Amino acid sequence: METLIEPKPVSEETAQGPAVENETLVIKDLSVTIDGKAILDNINLSIKKGEVHALMGPNGSGKSTLSYTLMGHPKYTVTSGEAIFKGVNMLDLPTDERARMGLFLGFQYPVSAPGVSMGNFLRMAVNSVKYNGNNGKRPLPIAKFHKIMKEKMAMLEMKDSFASRYLNDGFSGGEKKKAEILQMAMLEPEIAILDETDSGLDIDALKFVANGVNSMTGPNLGVLIITHYNRILDYIKPQFVHVLLNGRIVVSGGPDLAQTLEKQGYDEIKKNFE
Repeated sequence: METLIEPKPVSEETAQGPAVENETLVIKDLSVTIDGKAILDNINLSIKKGEVHALMGPNGSGKSTLSYTLMGHPKYTVTSGEAIFKGVNMLDLPTDERARMGLFLGFQYPVSAPGVSMGNFLRMAVNSVKYNGNNGKRPLPIAKFHKIMKEKMAMLEMKDSFASRYLNDGFSGGEKKKAEILQMAMLEPEIAILDETDSGLDIDALKFVANGVNSMTGPNLGVLIITHYNRILDYIKPQFVHVLLNGRIVVSGGPDLAQTLEKQGYDEIKKNFE
């Protein structure tokens, strides 16, 4: 059996080197509870714009807890630590302010909103996050918004009719994830967290999601892909892979770590850390 990449401690600077001010989300000593139960324990991770990170781990390890905590879900209680972006601890801000700073979360289980069209939802979201007046930018005129939306949908190779459907209402699993990627394209975040975006997707939907993310990656976007499996990482290539086990990041390495996990599973890591 191939030897697992040797575990090494992970600090706030992680494997990719020192954090760069204003371009890096720095998660430092983050611990989180749910209803008094400890879920995350002393998480340290830095995600720089222009980088793609993968966070892997078995069920119940705390991956989704990290994503919801960073976005400000009220169910999760931060007991210690911080998440610094642009010189501000985002954990002190409400969710809408985090979105305006450039944080985006793609949900594992997107909710539906019958009666609200994708187009209207996206216009409200874009104006709230990017053109709210607080940043000196007035809300987009409807015609300008539709022009931008059509451009983004063409980039993603989506049919125009998708925008007239009700948000996630009657959508397949793949269509819901396509809607999340379209939202990401319209909002143009600086740090995107994709919480098990590959969950339940067939190969065609998986390729769509991957192509959409790949079309947006670049120097202005940092991505954290949260996943159980290596499958999506065959299409979206991370520079850094981290393994979360029992609420702690226990291994951090390069793309080869994901390949090794695919072959061996998490058993070897559990032997060392449980």
